[in-house]
Amino acid sequence: MNRWLMRSMTELTSRKWISRITGRLAQSAVSRRFIPSFARMYGIQVHEAEKPIGEYGTLNEFFTRRLKDGARVIDADPATLVSPVDALITGAGPVKSGTIFNIKGQDYTIEELLNRSPRTASYVGGFCLVLYLSPTDYHRIHTPVSGTVVEREHIPGKVYPVNDFGLRHMKRVLSRNERLTTYIRHGGGEVAVVKVGAMNVSSIKYVEPLTQQVEKGQELAYFEFGSTVVLLTEDHTFTLRNDLMPGKKVRMGESLGTLRLPKA
Repeated sequence: MNRWLMRSMTELTSRKWISRITGRLAQSAVSRRFIPSFARMYGIQVHEAEKPIGEYGTLNEFFTRRLKDGARVIDADPATLVSPVDALITGAGPVKSGTIFNIKGQDYTIEELLNRSPRTASYVGGFCLVLYLSPTDYHRIHTPVSGTVVEREHIPGKVYPVNDFGLRHMKRVLSRNERLTTYIRHGGGEVAVVKVGAMNVSSIKYVEPLTQQVEKGQELAYFEFGSTVVLLTEDHTFTLRNDLMPGKKVRMGESLGTLRLPKA
């Protein structure tokens, strides 16, 4: 199938009503019968799930499953920024003059990604990590730092795919898709956790009750089907772990690098 036709078909399936239909199917009782084959197809580590596979009532309930206690280790060092998700790193690099360069061959501006938020100015010389969740991955999103939630913003948008094809061949999907952004103030600055919706994702949901004070590793939100988290740090406040790069897998709670904290 040529690239033009694939792109045209993707445009047609980016409508929210198609995602709503897909979401209703995944939330229906009939979807329960597909859970075992879905888990086998994607090689999901079912032994990590909070409950036995037979106890999930719908495919969506299984997809948004919690893990058993202790399945992920949260790096406790106050100076580390941890991964909020299990994911593949698809972009990592400094923000230069407000631009994020070469995310699968495309450039993004902080202004468009953050929906022209007044907070944009704090991130124009920061750092960006793009974390892609495939259907194989655990789909709950956790806080990458301990601190205070200072703002939450819902940004309406499309539901283009955020896989390799979508990032390469659709126009700037990370800043055109629906997003939920959480800004968290920590001891050395602020981070923005941008949760990007995707094709066949019926919604991105916050874990309730919402709290202002959060601890590193605390549940923040979850995706219904695969998507992406863009993690942004403020200007000159973060140093990436030296062995991380695009193409590397990370797990929730794993250190991504070091935050600049004020001296005691």
